[in-house]
Amino acid sequence: MFASYKKHSNKLYNKLVELSRNKYFYNELKLNDNFETRVLLIFFHFIIILRLKKSEKNKRTFQESFDNIFQNIEINIRELGYGDTKVNNTMKNLNKIFYDILYKLDKNDFSTFNEQSDLLNKYFYNNKKINEQNNNKLAKYMDQFNDFCFDLNIDNVLNGSIEFKLK
Repeated sequence: MFASYKKHSNKLYNKLVELSRNKYFYNELKLNDNFETRVLLIFFHFIIILRLKKSEKNKRTFQESFDNIFQNIEINIRELGYGDTKVNNTMKNLNKIFYDILYKLDKNDFSTFNEQSDLLNKYFYNNKKINEQNNNKLAKYMDQFNDFCFDLNIDNVLNGSIEFKLK
């Protein structure tokens, strides 16, 4: 009858939200400043972390983090005033998008996001004719975040201790 809410630490989620609200994305790269873009940025940041830190011993921890992130996104969607049907459809679509991004990045086993400009274009610029310079800047940002996360301790990541600054 009532959905149970498993208590989680929201530190990683809160840090991902903070990263997604960086004015650089909206002022410099001219991304749309809306809910969908912020969720996509959360996904890309989280996927980078997942790909770098995945191992059998972290599998359960990251599953819990994944569940927590999606649970928080669902709560935020409900706070926007969407009804149950709209929330369910939106969450289903977001889940597909998350796994599409993860699959394409894993499948291609890329070395830089510059090689993934089509993927960035698809999700952030809706496959429109884009300013290639902005797409390259977005790729550079993601590459720098990827390099930054490479050396992070898993406990620091889960505690939201990700102090990334774009160079």
